[in-house]
Amino acid sequence: MQITFAYRETWLHRVNPGVKLILSILLFVVVVFTHNLNAMMYLTLGALVPLFLFSGHPMKRLLLYASPFLLIFLSSSTGMMMFGSGDTLWYQLGFIRITEESFYRGIHLGFRGLQVAAVGLLFSLTTRPVALFYAMMQQWKVAPKYAYSFLAALRMLPLMLEEFQTLRFALKVRGKKKRNPITGWYTTLRMYAIPLLAQSIRRAHRTAVAMEAKRFSAQKKRTYYYVSSYSVLDVYYIFYWILLVILANWLGKVWPLLNAADVR
Repeated sequence: MQITFAYRETWLHRVNPGVKLILSILLFVVVVFTHNLNAMMYLTLGALVPLFLFSGHPMKRLLLYASPFLLIFLSSSTGMMMFGSGDTLWYQLGFIRITEESFYRGIHLGFRGLQVAAVGLLFSLTTRPVALFYAMMQQWKVAPKYAYSFLAALRMLPLMLEEFQTLRFALKVRGKKKRNPITGWYTTLRMYAIPLLAQSIRRAHRTAVAMEAKRFSAQKKRTYYYVSSYSVLDVYYIFYWILLVILANWLGKVWPLLNAADVR
């Protein structure tokens, strides 16, 4: 069972997946070592711009995808605000203690998570797994037996979900009795886990035999159906993020949005 949604292909879909992966990791490192709250806010805003303009997905779907990250933003920021330490007290009610320092730390932590989520969501929405592994094999010289093994594993995930639904319907048809939710969880878990595990083992064995027959374990030069290469779009993508990091740090100093410079 494959669940796909229609989307509009943009120039970000044609950027080399390896370049996007490396930049996503480097941006995570930049975010970890960014302690200027205003620079962090500009970095987050700059990460949201390509997500909403060039991901190729409609706004409603993007908001649906981003809803868990917005919840994480609210929970992490409010948790740090209400239970963080600080000297300048703003509000206190019982064990809830909001200070100026904890308030800014909470906002900074929330924007950190939102920026990483925006970059990760942009990467996942504009990168096909097949293209990523082909780029890893051709540019990074990853062994085909490992890359195709990961692709086969990804292909098995929707099959496992389909088998789970089939098993659930089969148990309903056979008249599965309702059990005590407290004491019957083990029996229910066994009814689902054992057939799914056995079927997964058989499928994994058949896949391994097929890959061995197709000589995926041989260390020889292979031909590929999809050819992955670098292009000028990769340069534009790298230039955008470099420019964003420089502008975010500059604007965070000369045009601060909040009266907080260094948040640690």
